Amino acid sequence: MYGLVNQALQGLISEQYGDEKWNIVKKKAGIEIDYFVSNEPYEDSITFDLVATASEVLNVPSSQILHSFGGYWILRTAREKYGDLMKAGGSNFLEFMMNLPNFHSRIMLIYPKLSPPEFMMDKKSESELIVHYYSSRDGLSDFVIGLFEGIAEMFETQIIIKLLSTEKTDNWHDTFSINILNH
Repeated sequence: MYGLVNQALQGLISEQYGDEKWNIVKKKAGIEIDYFVSNEPYEDSITFDLVATASEVLNVPSSQILHSFGGYWILRTAREKYGDLMKAGGSNFLEFMMNLPNFHSRIMLIYPKLSPPEFMMDKKSESELIVHYYSSRDGLSDFVIGLFEGIAEMFETQIIIKLLSTEKTDNWHDTFSINILNH
């Protein structure tokens, strides 16, 4: 993953728990990198080790950290780093979600070594989506749920998300149902 991901994880932990806790997490995870360079690729294991260690140090389940991180990614990192791109994604939750499959192709222009996930949308109605999420990375369902909730918050929309299935084929494939309560 790119350094921007690790920078955002640092931001989440520092803002919610303090810089001292972040430094403990980083040290206990054995990370000797002083500063993550946003456009530099790093091993995925670094990010996963940071999440696992944060779970231990903060006494918070990894699933909760990933969930919070998904929301933080949208509401802080994406807005700050990709503000215009986020605005161009749509004027409401449903429109943004329908355009989400195209988002990473634009991001790949900035980060050419990116191994992005893929999204496929199946619009059942104006208030229900089935979202297929494909990734080479395992264990990110809670992060993705946090992303969707962050997008909903961005558009002041209430949603209910259900993880319908997770399977391993060539990639990991999660299927989510999203019901839009106000649109």
